[in-house]
Amino acid sequence: MVVRTQCKGRTFTGLHVGVTNARRYFPKGTPAVDLFLDHLQIQCALKPDFWDGEADITDARLSAWLEAKHPNGTPCRQPIALDLVPAGNNAFRLQAISAHQVKVVVPQNAA
Repeated sequence: MVVRTQCKGRTFTGLHVGVTNARRYFPKGTPAVDLFLDHLQIQCALKPDFWDGEADITDARLSAWLEAKHPNGTPCRQPIALDLVPAGNNAFRLQAISAHQVKVVVPQNAA
């Protein structure tokens, strides 16, 4: 599933999963998920309103990992799309998005 980074100012704060993905991939009431970030595994708590419009994953370790992956410039001008791949029961691997998942939208001619 494609997720996007979240920022506050110039600092990464976590991931925006989206309501549709939250309902599809995360069983309601799940208290936490495991994230695999390269060789690191962390457990992130999910807030009770995760399935009701606040489908975000925030954690200081996740923020630090995102900062380390995107250290140059002002990375938070635009959210960065990432791939969150299921990796077991309530576990996901976060990685760069693969080329087959990028959708190119070509505007249609108005004429």
